[in-house]
Amino acid sequence: MSAVFFCLRRNANVAVQNGIIRPMLAPQPFQPVDYLAIGHAALDLTTDGVRLGGTVSYSALTAKAMGLRVGIVTSAGSDAPLQALDGIQISNFPAEYSTTFENIKTENGRRQILHHRAAPISFEHVPQVWRDAQIVHLAPIAQEVEMTMAGKFPSSFLGVTPQGWMRAWNEEGRVKTKVWENSEQVIALAGGVVMSVEDVDRDLERVEWMAHHTRLLCLTEGELGAVLYWNGDRRRFRAPVVKEADATGAGDIFAAAFFARLQKTRDPWEAARFATNLAAHSVTRAGLDGIPTREEIEQSLMEVLS
Repeated sequence: MSAVFFCLRRNANVAVQNGIIRPMLAPQPFQPVDYLAIGHAALDLTTDGVRLGGTVSYSALTAKAMGLRVGIVTSAGSDAPLQALDGIQISNFPAEYSTTFENIKTENGRRQILHHRAAPISFEHVPQVWRDAQIVHLAPIAQEVEMTMAGKFPSSFLGVTPQGWMRAWNEEGRVKTKVWENSEQVIALAGGVVMSVEDVDRDLERVEWMAHHTRLLCLTEGELGAVLYWNGDRRRFRAPVVKEADATGAGDIFAAAFFARLQKTRDPWEAARFATNLAAHSVTRAGLDGIPTREEIEQSLMEVLS
């Protein structure tokens, strides 16, 4: 059987495939978005196989489920199944390999290994038409997003999930938490910060410091729910009791729901209540199947905090 080859002729709007000239479709220009997520779409190595992960994947799909127009700026390789993000515009700076994590359960908790890391992301990778999105979500997972980007979106609500700036790894890829250096240059500009208690090794003094240096901060605590720090006040939001199947991505779903609802209502307490409910429902399903359904979104919108 003859080999298949594909090449592009420079300055020609055609391609040659097996000796046959075919017209090429012109790239479609990016359209404006309401919600822009910036960070690595990743591969998660699980006992059930490889699946798409990364904060941008979960948060973008959640924002889309809430009816927003969504864009992602990322760096990923051809190994990433980005087709799972159908309906979302993607600006991808190609890399040889996608950022790849492996989570290993041990008697002493989760051990995380970083096998590959895609290319860094800078402001220059953001399409011009996306630079005034209503919501910009800086979502690093492996120190890939330049922190200076926090000051590049003056007309947008800036949401931050800083876990990727709070991770380090050794030569073997073993991941551990680290102090987020120069964090004040980001959190001082953020409209909202969402992070997990695990991101800070349960250092609540560090959380209090960060809460005093940003407009509002939401700390997620897994099945316990979330704690919101705002305007000198602190309030806990209990998660509904559910049967957990997979908690992967729950914090990312919480963040997107929180940012989107906050931007809509301007009410942090309501946004935290809403996000806590959706994140709890998400853990009843595995991986990207945990993205909120229309019924879950409508139910959470109607519920009243008792």
